[in-house]
Amino acid sequence: MTPKTTPKTTATPDPTPQPAPPSAPTPKQPAARLRRSPEQVREAVHQAVVDLLSDPAGEELGIPAIAHRAGVNHTSLYRRWGSLNELLADMVTTRLERDSPLADTGSLRGDLLAWAEASVASIRTPEGRALVRAVILSMPGNAGTQDERTRHFRRRMHSIEQIRRRAADRGEHPPPLEEILDQLIAPFYLRAVFGIDPPDTCYPERLVDRLLGGGSRDGSAG
Repeated sequence: MTPKTTPKTTATPDPTPQPAPPSAPTPKQPAARLRRSPEQVREAVHQAVVDLLSDPAGEELGIPAIAHRAGVNHTSLYRRWGSLNELLADMVTTRLERDSPLADTGSLRGDLLAWAEASVASIRTPEGRALVRAVILSMPGNAGTQDERTRHFRRRMHSIEQIRRRAADRGEHPPPLEEILDQLIAPFYLRAVFGIDPPDTCYPERLVDRLLGGGSRDGSAG
């Protein structure tokens, strides 16, 4: 008697299409809207501004584009900053404080030189150039926005005043803040605005020495 054989069955493919695996995020994709602390949101928004300003083919800079890039709702930006000018001024001041810290070298000349060299190094980076663009774009259009911008940049001036106070405490004779602005800070940013690199690595040292009158202000001699 011949044994019965069971016919082989072939599995029928499932016609339901399967979802494609998620692709890796690209730099231009907005950040995921996860639960983040207020400081993390602030940093993401600041970075979104830098990214947009650094991308020549990017979207036009505005609150909606910044919010999309940062992965937050644009209404949150208006609640926190109120305007694009306010946001730009806050971002610039915060990044300058982070990227150009004021070193305590033990002398007025050393402190100013350390600040100047850090500023030159920052301006030569893509992010530094983006910060310069942000400074220009944050120029106020009315008295109200001027007050907001002044409030933010006063934070930076307060930091530079610390250099002057430390020098005075050591018995040195620091120049007025206006002279530091005109003779040390302004040349860097004037060059940055017009895309002119500092002429050589000794440029910061020459500016500091000129500001201090060839060293006559450095030290306790008066």
